[in-house]
Amino acid sequence: MAIEIGQYKGGWEELLGLLDMAFSAPWTDAQYEAERKVWEPERSYVALNDGQLVGHTGTFSLRMTVPGVAGVPVAGVTMVGVVATHRRRGILRDLMRTQLNAVHEAGEPLAALTASEPVIYGRFGYGLASDAQEIAVPKKSREMRAVAGIDDVRIRWVDVQESLATCAALRNKLAAERPGMFHHDERFQGYAISDTVTANPANGSKRRCVVAERDGEVTGFAYYRTKRADKGFVDVDRVHAVDLASHAALWRYLLDPDLLSETHCDTLASDDPLLDLLVDPRAPSAITRDGVWIRPVDVARALAARTYARDLDVVLAVTDNFLPWNAGSWHLTGGPDGAECSTTTRSPDLTIDVRELGAIYLGRPSLVRLGRAGLVEEHTAGALATTSQAFSTDRLPFLDTGF
Repeated sequence: MAIEIGQYKGGWEELLGLLDMAFSAPWTDAQYEAERKVWEPERSYVALNDGQLVGHTGTFSLRMTVPGVAGVPVAGVTMVGVVATHRRRGILRDLMRTQLNAVHEAGEPLAALTASEPVIYGRFGYGLASDAQEIAVPKKSREMRAVAGIDDVRIRWVDVQESLATCAALRNKLAAERPGMFHHDERFQGYAISDTVTANPANGSKRRCVVAERDGEVTGFAYYRTKRADKGFVDVDRVHAVDLASHAALWRYLLDPDLLSETHCDTLASDDPLLDLLVDPRAPSAITRDGVWIRPVDVARALAARTYARDLDVVLAVTDNFLPWNAGSWHLTGGPDGAECSTTTRSPDLTIDVRELGAIYLGRPSLVRLGRAGLVEEHTAGALATTSQAFSTDRLPFLDTGF
């Protein structure tokens, strides 16, 4: 029987069997419950074979910060999977196309995802737009350079649930300033402290929270767990602070635990000050991991939704073999105060595939770098360099919450 693709009409419990098979590693009941609370059933699409669920993709309605603008509507693609018995039949392609068509109809200019298998999504037009560092700092290498005001910061334990509103408000304020981060509504505030798929390791503690305070005001917080096993360690989930002294004070606390030998964090911004403050630059043993993947769904609206580091006037010939309405020449004008983008018959200055356009959208990597790799073609001398400068950002994009 033919595969049918359409909007999901069933319930959460029915979906669990598919997710277990597709991800080949059943989640705990607590993890499933955390996912259920953020699930948007009306934005789920499935593949059915003779009435049996064989594939799924879901969408979160997110508000993400892009360069210069907070709160841009973004479709967060999640829970994508096809059962092993039905792979290589084009099911994932059809699910992706159905989902992106719906995103386009909903008026969201961008789609975003975090990938369990990153080689999959480039063919659907997603480009790697951010990265993060996984670090493991031995206690013996915890020494940091001096930071003014660090001794004026008080660190204290707080109850995770009772402090949630304060911590979420601080985190959302910072998210509005960092490309790649999205606003945590009430659903994702709970998700951030839940036992998700990155939950505590075996024999680990419950999630703990410490806050940084200066002059009686909360200026930062950290979520972490501890584990004592063959090698005890601190497992840091997130650190957010409004100033450098508070940021450094939180990390000083996390790097010097009693009875534990190492501090680990698997999602640290690639430009986090900690990486420059550690006296031993080898101490973090940093490993670069891919972060958020961005897919322009409506090229004109996406390019007009952000600001640019310098004035620009450029025509981009965009190729898009998956969403044909994006293919063509687009006239982009703008600068630090905003931008406009529309179709044009003017000769292109650059030719770029939608995948690379997604990769540079948040400000990383540089367009020049992609040009050196042969992924962008320059038709007008100097256009590559000037457009690359315009797309750049002072802060690297960073996604602090996977989905």
